[in-house]
Amino acid sequence: MARQNEDAEKNIDGTQALRRAAAMLRRIGQGAQGVGMADVVEALKLPRSTTHRILKCLVEEGLVEHDTENRRYRIGRLTYELGLTVTKDALEIAQWRSAVDRVAQRTGATAYLMRRSGPEAVCVLKTDGTSVIRVIPVDVGQRRFLGVGAGSTALLAALDEETCEQLINSITTSAHGYQQLNHDTIRRLVAEARQTGFVVSRSNVVEGAIGIGMAVPRNDGAPYLALSIAALGSQANDRLVEEWKQIIRQEVMAVITGMERHGD
Repeated sequence: MARQNEDAEKNIDGTQALRRAAAMLRRIGQGAQGVGMADVVEALKLPRSTTHRILKCLVEEGLVEHDTENRRYRIGRLTYELGLTVTKDALEIAQWRSAVDRVAQRTGATAYLMRRSGPEAVCVLKTDGTSVIRVIPVDVGQRRFLGVGAGSTALLAALDEETCEQLINSITTSAHGYQQLNHDTIRRLVAEARQTGFVVSRSNVVEGAIGIGMAVPRNDGAPYLALSIAALGSQANDRLVEEWKQIIRQEVMAVITGMERHGD
């Protein structure tokens, strides 16, 4: 019996360590330029010694890289290599490559495909637009809380009311880097998305930028993909915003129609 209790305690400790390591990877993935030790400590509310010990292990295993000069942690090479494994999800994402490219070409804006991952959204595809001045608030692989940015907010709005409200209450306290984001702003964007099918976010993430996002509809559950664009707000009058919405809708429906035709 004593041996069983010891094994159970080890399993609990091992599970806790894994969860902490996963949380650290998610936090590091949110920073395109990497994150410092203090950022990880604050996000996870762990002692500095515990954080350092787990990060050191992740670095040794190649899941995280440590820039000793700038004292910042970044997603490691092994994490990237593991992500290259061909899976059903990866094959589905690949089907959206041409749509993201066409949206960027037709709008001149930077186009993204965002995928929901728990309480966050991760950028899985990005194509720069033809505009001379580009707005790139998020890079491939970067993670954001649902509600931060047009694409992730479209995914938030697609969830049921109870789950959506729970996430709004939890993410706004963590989105302190975005001064324009609060409960009321996110709820307003969610309400508009449910009414119109689109999120139009102006200067909520990047000052002077506009984002437009649409969740990809599904017949068998809540959407987990969203196609969005980002551009300078000064370039987008009401007529152009409506034109961009139609382009996004057209390209989304073209992919869905193609998938249905091929039985995907």
